[in-house]
Amino acid sequence: MEPKTPQNKIKKLQQLKSEKKTVRKIVLIIGAIIIAAALIIGVSLYFYISNALKPVDENNKKPVKVELAIGSNIDSIAQTLEDKGVIRNAKIFKYYTKFKNDAAFQAGTYKIPPSMSIDDIIKSLKTGKVYRKAEFQITIPEGLTLDQIGDVVAKKTDYTSQEFMKLVTSEKFVKEMKAKYPDTVTKAVDGKKIRYKLEGYLYPSTYDFYTKKPTLHDIADKFVELTDSIVRSYEPQLKELDMTPHELLTFASLLEREATAQTDRETIASVFYNRIEQGMPLQTDPTVLYALGKHKNRVLYKDLEVENAYNTYKNKGLPPGPIANAGRASTDATVDPAKTNYIYFVSDKKGQNHFAETLDEHNQNVAKYVRSKNDQ
Repeated sequence: MEPKTPQNKIKKLQQLKSEKKTVRKIVLIIGAIIIAAALIIGVSLYFYISNALKPVDENNKKPVKVELAIGSNIDSIAQTLEDKGVIRNAKIFKYYTKFKNDAAFQAGTYKIPPSMSIDDIIKSLKTGKVYRKAEFQITIPEGLTLDQIGDVVAKKTDYTSQEFMKLVTSEKFVKEMKAKYPDTVTKAVDGKKIRYKLEGYLYPSTYDFYTKKPTLHDIADKFVELTDSIVRSYEPQLKELDMTPHELLTFASLLEREATAQTDRETIASVFYNRIEQGMPLQTDPTVLYALGKHKNRVLYKDLEVENAYNTYKNKGLPPGPIANAGRASTDATVDPAKTNYIYFVSDKKGQNHFAETLDEHNQNVAKYVRSKNDQ
């Protein structure tokens, strides 16, 4: 046993200090190892989960048929999706949906491409619809004629306007549309005086396309398909009005080309109905322009004399068919017009319409709004 001399005490303290320093180093090293391990595990886990949540194959847009039976739980649904090759990992999918509280899925048959994201798959299974990112869109504005729609298609695809018109005016395509959508595309389109049988039958809307180059046939078919869906939604009103789908689309097309403001459509519709009821010609300028086959800023008096079935100055009632493709607002106004006694209307230089019940009132409006406009 060493004597307790001052030197020994100092030596002892130095040893303790050295041991503490060593222990501290060991603790720091172990701590660093633990932190590094945690980081490695965390990063690895992050990349593992992130990879598991990615689409199986972003380039594979071919739909895979997936059937989910009634009463399926999240475990069986996740496993089915993995087995079908539309998700990467069933367990990760299950925990991800539970974390987002998105596990209330609908039974049914789905067509899901391996390129679809996890979030879009979840959205699809919750709503019963398939959500995919469109390759491109085609927007058809209201009021366009068939040839103008051809121009729009030509700008958004590799097809020409001429190719589009050749298809949609072909007897083969018209016959196919009549067979496919018999409630909407009826024999009424076969009228001898109709210029284009499917004029007015390509609904104005924004269309999503999920392949880079769909066939021209599929594009046109999609336009007609939406028209069929829209027209059939008006079946109760058509029955009440004793109006055919062809008459609905024809009448709505007149409003689409004539109205300058949303609020005017119902009132203009009432004018047309009042004129028809009284046996008066509709006398709407857009039908004259359609009869001429020209786009003009102003209709001249000599234009009103054109001998053509579409000229509503020369012929009473509706023209043989639509003169453009009408949107929802004009179609709504057709089946639900305003209740008025108006027989006439004229627009001023700002495009605002002025309505009248008598010819004297109308002549006053013309003198005030049209002649003064033309004199400027």
